[in-house]
Order: sequence, then structure tokens, then C-alpha cells
Amino acid sequence: MTFGEKLAAFAELAVKVGVNIQQGQYLLINTSTDTLEFAREVVKKAYEAGAGRVHVNLTDAVFERAFFENTTVEELEKFPKWVVAQREELIERGGALLWIDAADPDLLAGIEVEKITTQQKAAGTALVNYRKAVMNDDIAWSIIAVPSAKWAAKVFPHLPENEQVDALWDAIFKTVRIGEGDAVEAWRKHVENLEKRAAELNKKRYKKLHYKAPGTNVTIELPEKHLWLTGGSKTPQGTTFIANMPTEEVYTMPAKYGVNGTVSNTKPLAYKGNIIDQFTLTFEKGKIVKAHAEVGNDLLQQLITTDEGSSYLGEVALVPHESPISSSNILYYNTLFDENASNHLAIGEAYPTCYEGGRELGQGQLEALGINTSITHEDFMIGSGEMDIDGELADGTMEPIFRKGNWAF
Repeated sequence: MTFGEKLAAFAELAVKVGVNIQQGQYLLINTSTDTLEFAREVVKKAYEAGAGRVHVNLTDAVFERAFFENTTVEELEKFPKWVVAQREELIERGGALLWIDAADPDLLAGIEVEKITTQQKAAGTALVNYRKAVMNDDIAWSIIAVPSAKWAAKVFPHLPENEQVDALWDAIFKTVRIGEGDAVEAWRKHVENLEKRAAELNKKRYKKLHYKAPGTNVTIELPEKHLWLTGGSKTPQGTTFIANMPTEEVYTMPAKYGVNGTVSNTKPLAYKGNIIDQFTLTFEKGKIVKAHAEVGNDLLQQLITTDEGSSYLGEVALVPHESPISSSNILYYNTLFDENASNHLAIGEAYPTCYEGGRELGQGQLEALGINTSITHEDFMIGSGEMDIDGELADGTMEPIFRKGNWAF
């Protein structure tokens, strides 16, 4: 396939499999000026697939950096009502949402941490209904990524500058199965395989998970009615979509107060235009009671104190070390990719869909069941080829789930 053919195939995949656009449906695309060529292809494919209206919100790295450099904390405490109104209308119309990411992992390096966290808190509070719709799968949504020059330079610093973007394109195409025949059919089979893993775990009804690896020794209790899910999701109307492309995980929620022990990251966390790395988190009765990062410690401390729920976990995800992205040995500095190369956890809100009947419950009801709620949800990677995970059954029997980073059954 030529590059143009791969680009068109990727755009079609995002529209027909990612958000699975329906006849007459509105589509909102959030992206940046770095993705214009690809975004234009997506818009065309969306209209060809029957979208009623496609709207594109464009950001720009220079604009965003200039804003944070010159704005005040007081201004960042305000959040534009028109942004909220746009998301609310999308939900009311049963629209679909697509993110096309190309972010520079170091975009906001050097910006005051207080500014970054104030903006995050303001957005999280203002967009609470939108976050609920996404976390509940009330609307179809998907996140994909395409290269930008700054991101490609971060991933492939050893390559000549004129080869970096092409190298990242090639790597991304492989992760989303473009160039391997019918990508739509390849994704159907891939999701089916993930769902088989999730079904096996759901049959087990594990009470706890026990993790052991260098720097990690933690026990994670699971709610009695937890559900293991995959990247293949459904709206209440039955429309299937893929929230993350690529995706290699099966995931569930932890019991909010049932996490005890210490975890260490195995890949850098790209967070709000900065890097947090070489960090450990210690949990007691679910809460992070100690945290330290060699890189980005101030930002880590702010992240875990964003609100009450940001000092607890909201997601447990399993990804074998011998998975396609991990086996490529590429560090992407982008969570969409790096979390699909590693077992990971998430700080903050749990997906209500990971609990039987959870999507119909309000925040207070979820909290009463020991399910974490928060305005944050940040995945971080802890997996490696040295990680063992055991599942504890209701009667105390222990069974191997992972050995040396890979499935044990």
C-alpha cells in the first residue's frame, strides 16, 4: 500500500470501527493543526459514511504554549461555557467524539505546575456531565494518534530529522493493523480474541489480584460484581465502538479501599505536556499514602491531590509483555500506546461499566459500593517481563494469571 492508501485506510478505520459513525449522526473531532492532512481525510470519510455534521476543534502547540506562558492562575480557574455547551449538545444529540492526538510530550515543560493543575481541575469540574457520558459509554468515542514533528523527534531521536515522522507513521500503522490486509476484519478478530480473555476472567470471579515484580508488591481487591471488559464497547443503543486504537488490554475496576502495597512505574508517564518518571506509589486501604518521582515529582504530587478520588485507583488493566507494541521496543511517550505495551493501573475515576448495572448508578451510589469517582483518570504503566500476577478465589485458592509478564492460562 502507498502512504496515501494507508492514510485513507486509517481514516476509514477511525470512522467505521473507532466511533462507528451512524447515518445522520453528528461527529465532533478534537485535534491539532499538526494533524490537518489526516483530519481532512477523516472528515471526508465521515461524510461518506453518513455523518450528518462533522465539527473539528483545532488546537495548536504554539497557541497553547503561549497561553500557559502568559495567562494567570486566576484566568485558568475559569472554564469557557461555550466549550461545555458544545459537549452537552453532542451528548443530547447522541453524537460521537473522536480525538486525534499528536501532542508533543514536552509541550508544557517548564510551565508552573500550579497553572497546569488549575486548568485540569477547572476543566474536570466544568465538564462533569461530559466525563460521565464518556465513562459510561453513553456516547461512542475513540482516541487515535498520528505523528507530529516534535513527538516523532522524542520517539526517534537517533534518526535523522527528515526520517523521524515517517518512522512514527510506520510504527503507528502497524499498531492499528494498517497494511496487513483488511484492517476492519483484522480488528474484528482482534477484539474477539480480547473478549475471550475477558470472558475467562469473568468466569473466575477473583476476589483479589496479587502483583509481584521488581519495585512492585501490591494486592488489589476486586468488587464482587466487577466485570472485565475490552476496548470493544457499546452505547446504550447497541452501537459498538473502539475507545482506544490501538488496544491490547482487558480491564476492570479495583475496590476503592482494597489496594495495599507498593507499585513502581516501568515506562514514563506523559502527563499534561510533561514527563513523570521513576516513581513509586504506596497504598494503604486503597489510598496513596506515599508517592515520589525522580522526574516530575511536583506534578505527580498535584495529580494525586486533584480531588479526593485522585489518591485512589480506578482501573486495573492486563496487557501481556509479549504483545505487538511491547515487542516493537518503541517507547512512545504517549499513554495511548505505552499502556498497550504494559500492565497498567489508573489513578482516579473507575469506569462504571466495569460493575454489573454500574452505568445506571449515580456518583453517590457508586461511592457507597466502594467504586472510586474523580475528575481525573490517568493510566500509568507497571508491567514488565518480570511481573507475576496471581488471582485469589473466594475460598482463598491462588491461581497464576501472569508469569514473567505473560498470560499463564
